Amino acid sequence: MTHPLVPQIMDLAAPVAEELGLEVVGAVFHTNQNPPVLRVDIRNPQQDTGLDDCERMSRALEAALDAEEVIPDAYVLEVSSPGISRQLTTDREFNSFKGFSVLVQLKEPVSGQQEWLGQLIGRDETAVRLSQKGRAIALPRELVAKVQLHEKR
Repeated sequence: MTHPLVPQIMDLAAPVAEELGLEVVGAVFHTNQNPPVLRVDIRNPQQDTGLDDCERMSRALEAALDAEEVIPDAYVLEVSSPGISRQLTTDREFNSFKGFSVLVQLKEPVSGQQEWLGQLIGRDETAVRLSQKGRAIALPRELVAKVQLHEKR
């Protein structure tokens, strides 16, 4: 069953998204959690929806919801995308996802491996650092093709 505020939230979110060049594809209000969680799914019709799209939408939507006082009590806003590219590129993303499981793809093998899976420790000027079962691994940054979040299945 859809929460009664969802249509109102969608009406408010659609023009906010449009101003940012995005589209709202859905909203769910999980009131069984404390505080309740409002999840809004967006997509960028021009390109893969990225974390920055979600952040821009989150800030703009939060301001609009607060201005209109749509949700009277405390809540958590989550903006995401069903097809989000979970590739990490910025220092901020590397900081935000420390401790998360990542897959690092290299341009050429290191120690016989071209793909490395582990918990993200971080990245600095010289290396992307992972932990594999408690063992720290430094992969030379110039060899890193891409780093993406790896969802455990």
